[in-house]
Amino acid sequence: MAETITMPKLGFDMQEGTLVRWVRNEGEDISKGDVLAEIETDKATVEVESSASGVVRKLLVDPGAVVPIGAPIAIVGRADEKIEETKAVSAQPAAKKEVASQTPTKAVPSIQPAVTPSVGRVKASPLAKKLARDSKVDLSRIQGTGPAGRIVRKDIEAALSSVQPAAYGPRSTAIVSPEDEVIGSTKLRQAIARRMAESKTTVPHFYVSHEYRMDAAMSLRKQLNEYLPDNEKLSVNDFVVKAVALALREFPNLNASYADDQVIRHGAINVGVAVAVENGLLTVVSRNADQEPLRQISNDVKRMAAGAREGKVKPDDIEGSTFSISNLGMYDVENFIAIINPPETAILAVGSAKEVPVAENGEIKIGWRMKATISVDHRVSDGAEAARFMQALATYLEEPLRLLV
Repeated sequence: MAETITMPKLGFDMQEGTLVRWVRNEGEDISKGDVLAEIETDKATVEVESSASGVVRKLLVDPGAVVPIGAPIAIVGRADEKIEETKAVSAQPAAKKEVASQTPTKAVPSIQPAVTPSVGRVKASPLAKKLARDSKVDLSRIQGTGPAGRIVRKDIEAALSSVQPAAYGPRSTAIVSPEDEVIGSTKLRQAIARRMAESKTTVPHFYVSHEYRMDAAMSLRKQLNEYLPDNEKLSVNDFVVKAVALALREFPNLNASYADDQVIRHGAINVGVAVAVENGLLTVVSRNADQEPLRQISNDVKRMAAGAREGKVKPDDIEGSTFSISNLGMYDVENFIAIINPPETAILAVGSAKEVPVAENGEIKIGWRMKATISVDHRVSDGAEAARFMQALATYLEEPLRLLV
């Protein structure tokens, strides 16, 4: 029986998504789990997999259309079975109308005259932005050929192949203006602003800090990395993710969500890791981190973080976290606090692991120390429980062999 594929809900506050492109065309075979389309959400461009196997019978939405969650986007079924044409009609007109009104007439990317860019956001795919940044290309001078005039990778590549590189370099004659600059906010930054403002104003935060002895963890990390290839080296954050996951087994209130005066304790421990991306942050999710080997956690987080920075991830990579970690240790940050990521109950802010003078048994010596602060929803937990969690976390970080057994 034919199955209708709908716009997925890729986030608890997602209301709609933009269909960037179809990966499979009508008439092509597809298996359950194969990538069917790319959807742009407030967070990133996400690869959406087919929930059925068969033949792509009908694509109901044109690229560039903004589609509400739950709306039909495609039909997958057997090649010889009849499908209900009314399903195809229901979603197409609005999508086609939007694309027709916004699609540029020129089919070949072109370089626009050097003019002052208009105020607002330049429409470009995350990958196109990355290529432009790496190649020092001024996006405001390129006309896109993607949906709704969006600049895509081929536009950047075409521009680079047809114009002298110097045309894109910094303008040596640029004049610094004292006037204010108005920059359009990206969808990701708007989503962060909306969610963090809601969290800070509706969730009663409290904070507990702890300093961890990291001598044993740093020594074990150094030993393990001697046996691993360069692209699989373990980071301090990998140790933190695993330690947090194991500690959460003892504190289900911190691996929970709060909604409608009820606490939902999650069965799975899915640790979200904040990743810095262009114009914001994106959380990638280490699923069942309490059960995964340390090396697997490390490889998964590296893979997902790379995808997040390239602007292309899978839904499972960024959704479903039950507890989050924000680590600024690589920026030489000693200590900070983080805002809870709704609907989660807590988030851990991690600073740098540093060699500092420490006093032990009446003597001063050099030791590795790392500070961390947990932000907790006071509707779900209290200070004493959070403090015990931080002590449990110390057990794993200060006796790191526990992370390997």
